[in-house]
Amino acid sequence: LQKGHKSVLLSTASIMFRILFVSAIVAQALAFAPVRRAPLAPKVLQATSVGTNNILEIDTRGSLMTLSRYMTETAQKNPDLQEMETLMASIQIACKRIASLVARAGIEDLTGMEAGGGSINVQGEEQKKLDVISNDVMKNSLRYSGRVGVIGSEEEDAPVLIEEAYNGKYAAVFDPLDGSSNIDAAISTGTIFGIFLEDGEECLVDDIESVDDAELQCLLKTLQPGRGLVAAGYCMYSSSTILVFTMGNGVNGFTLDPTIGEFVLTHPNIQIPERGSIYSINEANYHAWEPCLQEYVDNLKQGKGESGQAYSARYIGSMVGDIHRTLLYGGIFGYPGDSKNPNGKLRLLYEGAPMSFIIEQAGGKSTTGSQRVMDILPKEVHQRVPVFLGSPKDIEEVESAYKAAGIEKNY
Repeated sequence: LQKGHKSVLLSTASIMFRILFVSAIVAQALAFAPVRRAPLAPKVLQATSVGTNNILEIDTRGSLMTLSRYMTETAQKNPDLQEMETLMASIQIACKRIASLVARAGIEDLTGMEAGGGSINVQGEEQKKLDVISNDVMKNSLRYSGRVGVIGSEEEDAPVLIEEAYNGKYAAVFDPLDGSSNIDAAISTGTIFGIFLEDGEECLVDDIESVDDAELQCLLKTLQPGRGLVAAGYCMYSSSTILVFTMGNGVNGFTLDPTIGEFVLTHPNIQIPERGSIYSINEANYHAWEPCLQEYVDNLKQGKGESGQAYSARYIGSMVGDIHRTLLYGGIFGYPGDSKNPNGKLRLLYEGAPMSFIIEQAGGKSTTGSQRVMDILPKEVHQRVPVFLGSPKDIEEVESAYKAAGIEKNY
């Protein structure tokens, strides 16, 4: 018995020693292991004030306000916007796809010219590879939404029918990749879009791939002035991907969170400052401008304008990037007409009008110098107009300069 008793004691002691030895090793490992802290709760934008859905009226407590959730809650409160919810879902998918393509352009050999050079769009501009790919991405996303009958694009010669009969509720216009000349230098680019309600006229087309003159004229009648827009926005592809849009009830900005693959509200109810201190114009064209515009810009630089403050120049050469900065910081963006291009170079339907809608909804103004951009009736898909967009006081000042010079032109 004594021998057995000693054996049991030795066995128990051996087990306890092993337990203590293992515990000591674990404790030592934990002591030197990096501490992993629980992630901080994301900053949630609190909403306080939903009619047509003002973002401030949506309760975001307890969760992130994503673009998908915002559109769902908007459609719940406004049943007429259920089709817009579907359409915006397709647009944000297209933006995510284009953002991915832009980010990997250098890696996947998507920089440079289409077809090695020589591919020209209807504006006479040489197309980049990503111009063509981005156009296909947007066109297909809109087609599969089932909510759009006709589209107008910078990369298409004429309005494109994407249903056998034009009976979709909406018509969409877009510039698939604004600023694509900057792609090879990895400078910010963007997608601009505008959504119109169809005007009630149905265009019956026998062959979508071959539209005759009568059918084309019917499609052209779907073109409307900017004041007919029901939604407009842009996606900016830069250090982050940001989607800014309006449905006629204010402007909100959503930033793509790559960890969850969703656009998250980061810029609620954007309001442009009443006046800024930045002008954004391509001064390489200075000597081709009207004398009144030359004097206006000279006064801004010297602090002799109405504000008495000297302005700074900021110009990216990508409309989306320049407008985004102007929207947040205030000031004026312009692409005026000049002796080389009397009507400027920006297209009314898918650049001037959608951006004007966004700026006006944020409290700003837009003008050609003598005419409100939103009032111009398009005569063709790719019509160009001079454009000044920005803070209301800055736009009123440039309008005064044109009026004092006796320049008044309707487009």
